[in-house]
Amino acid sequence: MPRVYLSLGSNIEPRRHLGAALDALAESFGSLLLSPVYESPAVGFEGDHFLNLVLGLDTEFPVGELARRLRAIEDANNRRRGTAKFCSRTLDIDILTYGDAVGVIDGVRLPREEILRYAFVLRPLADLAPEAEHPVVHRAYRQLAGELDFVDQPLWPVAFPWPPAVR
Repeated sequence: MPRVYLSLGSNIEPRRHLGAALDALAESFGSLLLSPVYESPAVGFEGDHFLNLVLGLDTEFPVGELARRLRAIEDANNRRRGTAKFCSRTLDIDILTYGDAVGVIDGVRLPREEILRYAFVLRPLADLAPEAEHPVVHRAYRQLAGELDFVDQPLWPVAFPWPPAVR
């Protein structure tokens, strides 16, 4: 079964939508590996700060079926489609890697280019899988994160207890 890494982000009621996404993903896939959650300013537009994390899971679903299931979770969280690429959103779930797959598979480009571009993707991925290697550049995520200039891309860890404590 391939290890899959997903990026999750939200800046509209982010705690609610990320929590709902994690609940849905755990129900569908079982055990999830979670990075710390980071807060960061919106990139590419003026908007509320985002909360972002990366999670790992193992699945036998092919890429296309996985993408359809992730889209359904986004839709269940009122994700608006057909808007600008850089805009506020309730929930964004992206497949970062699918094992060592490279190329366009079922309409999904792997690995996702944002891994090497954005701190809010690479930092939590490096926290979760520091020794795993990017399937194209063949370097550890820890090493790649150490080389990315985070000065222009500030982010900071935030508390995000999940699952929430039972009262």
